[in-house]
Amino acid sequence: MLFKKEKEVIKLIEKHADKVEACLISSRDALLAYLDGDIGQAKKLARQTDRIETEADLIRHQVRDKLYYGAYMPLLREDIYKLVEGMDKVANAAENCCDLFLNQRPPIPNDLAPDFVKLVEITMGIAEPLKHAVLCYLKGICPIEISRQHARDIGLIESKVDSMEWDLTKLIFTSQLDYSLKLHLRYGLDAIVRVSDRAEDAADQMELVTLKSMV
Repeated sequence: MLFKKEKEVIKLIEKHADKVEACLISSRDALLAYLDGDIGQAKKLARQTDRIETEADLIRHQVRDKLYYGAYMPLLREDIYKLVEGMDKVANAAENCCDLFLNQRPPIPNDLAPDFVKLVEITMGIAEPLKHAVLCYLKGICPIEISRQHARDIGLIESKVDSMEWDLTKLIFTSQLDYSLKLHLRYGLDAIVRVSDRAEDAADQMELVTLKSMV
C-alpha cells in the first residue's frame, strides 16, 4: 500500500514538473513576443502562462494531500513537499516576470533587445534540466549521482545567468538613457533572473532529499 501511494505521488510530481516546464516555455514565448514588439501575442501567451501556473498549483495541492495521508517515510515527506513547492516557485517567478513586462511595459532600447532575448532564452530553458534532475531521482531511472549532476548543471546555468545579468546591468547604467528608464529596465532584469535563482533553490532542495534517502 505504501509503495502504491509513492507511485501516485511520483506521477503527480511528474505532471507538476511538466506544468512547470510548460509554464516557463509559455513565459519565454510571451517575453520574446514582447521584445519583438508583438504586444497582442505577448498578452495572449502571458494569460496562458497564468493558466498553466494555476494548474501547477492545483497539482501541488494534490501532492500535499497524498503525502499527508502517508506516502513516503515520515523522514522524507516534508522534504518531498518542499521540493515540489520549490519547483512551484520557479513557475511563480515566470508568471510574475510576464506580469511585470505586460503590466508595466518597460520600453526596451533596440541595442539592448538582443541581450534581453538571450537572457530570456537561457533563463527559461532551466526548467528542462530541473525536471530531469527531479524525475531521474524520484522515478529511479538513473543513479543518484547522475541526478545530482543534473542539479549541478542547474547551478552552472544560474551562474551563467548571473554573469549575463552583471554585463547587461553595466550596459544599462553606462548608457545615456534616462535614469528612470534605467531603473525600470533593472526591475525587468531582476524579474527574469529570479526564475533561475528559484530553480537553483529547488535543485538544492532536491540534493537534500537525495542525501536523506541515502541515510
